[in-house]
Amino acid sequence: MSGNMLISIIIPAYNHERFIGAAVDSVLRQSWSDLVLIVIDDGSTDRTGEIVQSYDDPRISYLYQENQDAFNTINRGLGLARGDFVAILNSDDVYTLDRLQRLVDAQKA
Repeated sequence: MSGNMLISIIIPAYNHERFIGAAVDSVLRQSWSDLVLIVIDDGSTDRTGEIVQSYDDPRISYLYQENQDAFNTINRGLGLARGDFVAILNSDDVYTLDRLQRLVDAQKA
């Protein structure tokens, strides 16, 4: 489902090659499709960036930076976010398929 509201999802990532694919998949498979995914790679030395860049989806933005810690990485993502809402997903976590729809419904209520 989609609406007229755009949601930016920020994933701060650091050396999570084992988990980042599942995190990205959980965002791209959302029932709410009006979204952009911003992945900020905080200086990973593993295959995190390679995995994210292997996706062919125009909703994904990938940025690499030298390690600056999670706080600064999230702040950078917030500066790049656009739309009506912002959500943050840790790179070793996943969203349920209707997570964004449920958040929008709760906000409307």
